Amino acid sequence: MGGLRLRYLILDLDDTLYPRRSGLMDLISMRIGQYMTERLGLSPDHAEALRREYYARYGTTMRGLMEEYRIDPEDYLAYVHDVPLDAYLQPNPALDQMLSRIPLTKVIFTNASEEHARRVLERLGVASHFPIILDVRRLEYSNKPDPEAYRRILRHLNAQGPECIFVDDSTRNLRPARALGMITILVDGDSEEDEEVFSVPDILAIEPLIQRLLSERNGDLRD
Repeated sequence: MGGLRLRYLILDLDDTLYPRRSGLMDLISMRIGQYMTERLGLSPDHAEALRREYYARYGTTMRGLMEEYRIDPEDYLAYVHDVPLDAYLQPNPALDQMLSRIPLTKVIFTNASEEHARRVLERLGVASHFPIILDVRRLEYSNKPDPEAYRRILRHLNAQGPECIFVDDSTRNLRPARALGMITILVDGDSEEDEEVFSVPDILAIEPLIQRLLSERNGDLRD
């Protein structure tokens, strides 16, 4: 760890700050399929096969479509995130209060767009806690789990890995963060491997863990 103090809490957005059971990501997934059939003229079966291939090879469908079909990423991002958030998400006062008690600079790291992130944060009632949103555009279209995306995060923050806690709902997205020295926390995910990763059932459960880590690394710091 090198004795570095914790400075940043980096959080994934979708299916991390809100429960996956909300169904929002299912709707976005449907919109991705529609984009491929409507914009590119692919059959639903072909679109689904490509999505699986691109997820494995590129990390996201968008990156695969950029590489293979030269799509306009801005058109894609606008299309797939054109969803009625009010029907899927509700304000979360408990999340708002928890974030206020964690004395770290809070950062969103998302493969989505900043516009989508801001809408989600506003709907959850927690936007004021996030002075920094690092979306796929600001990362020059690098995306999780590409290690370069994580290196760009650290450059944006002028930080070293051990100064950061990273929270995500996917073990695959946590591995590159851990390789850079970040503390990693899996939310509502399936950790099938014996990995050096903390695991919690939901976003609110990160608080006691983070407070313990702060006590261990930063002493009795309170901002």
